[in-house]
Amino acid sequence: MVTGATSFVGLGAVRELLKRGHEVVAVVREQSQKTDLLKEDGAFPDGLTVLPCDLGRLCGLPERIDGPCDVFLHMGWHGAGSDSRRKEEVQAQSVTDALAAIRVAKELGCARFLFTGSQAEYGLRGSLTDETAPCRPASPYGRAKLEVLNRGRKLCRELSLDYGHVRIFSVYGPGDHPWSLVSSCIRTFLAGGRMELSACTQLWNFLYIEDAACALSDLAAYGGSLEAEGCVYNLGGPMEETGPLKGFVEEIYRLCGCRGEMVYGVHPPNAEGIVNLIPDTRRLERVTGWRPQVGFEKGIRNILRKL
Repeated sequence: MVTGATSFVGLGAVRELLKRGHEVVAVVREQSQKTDLLKEDGAFPDGLTVLPCDLGRLCGLPERIDGPCDVFLHMGWHGAGSDSRRKEEVQAQSVTDALAAIRVAKELGCARFLFTGSQAEYGLRGSLTDETAPCRPASPYGRAKLEVLNRGRKLCRELSLDYGHVRIFSVYGPGDHPWSLVSSCIRTFLAGGRMELSACTQLWNFLYIEDAACALSDLAAYGGSLEAEGCVYNLGGPMEETGPLKGFVEEIYRLCGCRGEMVYGVHPPNAEGIVNLIPDTRRLERVTGWRPQVGFEKGIRNILRKL
């Protein structure tokens, strides 16, 4: 069972799970305009069931599904965009929906509830960040994701569900949001335009979408207890590639043929402030054997080939 199945990362996870031979029930918002993104060659692939259901109505899912499910991957979230991250009421609703999803997972017979958290739970940090680092979220979005961990983990223990909490860092790749930094840079540079940016001095790390999908699939299918191994898992790109954001921008510029220009120091930081992304992913690698396979240059070249 996958909620948020038509999101950027959700689509990647669904495709990877199907590729591995799993049966997937993709929950999409009612009247969603993105449902067709789940199709291949104009039809939904074998093994995929699509169920329209808004996040606030997940309690009705058990009546619509034949047979039990093994894993509930909850990726649905209201207000993941930069503006909505500041809205307390929007984030509070997503927490309520996530806790309701845990109860639905129990009704469905799931053994595991896997939730996609965020690096925003850590807040503003400037050093290598592993899962034991203190969490001081700087936005309602980060606080809400952390609240799901604290309350959802406890609820899963009460219901005898294995709980896994995946803190996702910065994902990019084909199909990414058009307003993301990588997409905006590629579009602007290829058109020979002017890319206006923040100072881009913070340290950053990028994770390719297919690597993210493989990690989520590995965690979903893990044969042991995610809770026993530490519960929280950082999901980021190659640790050795972490560096100043400006360097990634200039790599995109180079791969786009050095067209256009970039101007730094124009835009303010996002809702969380000046964030450094320095993920330590060694717990995930140790538990599942997963390692990111796509470096940033290869990832950008993959995007350019698909344009």
